[in-house]
Amino acid sequence: MKPAAFEYERPGSVDEAVAVLAQAGAEAKVLAGGQSLVPALNMRLLRPSLVVDVNRVAGLDAVASEDGALRVGATVRQADTRLRAHEVLAAVLPHVGHTATRNRGTVGGSIAHADAAGELPLALVALGGSAIVASARGSREIPAEELFVGPFSTALTQDELLVETVWPALAPGSGFAFDELALRGGDYALCSAAALVRDGDVRVVVGSVTPTPTVLEIDPSHPGDSASAQVEPWGSIHASPDYLRHLVRVLVDRVVARARSEVA
Repeated sequence: MKPAAFEYERPGSVDEAVAVLAQAGAEAKVLAGGQSLVPALNMRLLRPSLVVDVNRVAGLDAVASEDGALRVGATVRQADTRLRAHEVLAAVLPHVGHTATRNRGTVGGSIAHADAAGELPLALVALGGSAIVASARGSREIPAEELFVGPFSTALTQDELLVETVWPALAPGSGFAFDELALRGGDYALCSAAALVRDGDVRVVVGSVTPTPTVLEIDPSHPGDSASAQVEPWGSIHASPDYLRHLVRVLVDRVVARARSEVA
């Protein structure tokens, strides 16, 4: 299939991009890697009147270490070797899609897309990271826990552009682990989980079985059981709610044990 007709803009700066978005509002969609947007356009699930291509926007392909965090520009590709310097990104990115989609897909695009089964949104929440967004009104930083408000929905307003994500580094003596279960390699995960152990505290985040990456309050001595009691999966043709709760139990126990072993 082919997409419905739309206008096309390719700004060269953030100021130009946000000016276009301010004028177009809800009629515009932002194109970065296009691994989610282009199929949706081709299937006519989306029919924007304007597509704003940000791949030529200066500075959005930058990666920099600053104040104990890795700052990743919105158009940095998931396969970019500079991301391997961050332990969490190095652990999570191999689970994202396929080699071909990672070569084109962007970190910022995955965050802005806000798929409930997305690995990068879950990892950003687990780390307590954030997103920097810009508009004609200025810029602001949104904590990851406040960024994702529903399936494919974020706290960005219609005239805002995600320009950067901030990934805190793991502090010395911390441990992180991520795991997921998908029916086939590269498929959407039926359940995903991450654990961050720091200063004796355990932070657990689950995805796919919840509308957004969700931080759970777990019992440290029974992490899987306490996690599974807090989710209400909707189920699908691939897995029943009971099976998905079982996956939560298994994966949370697994990632907590692995994260603790890294600290030890």
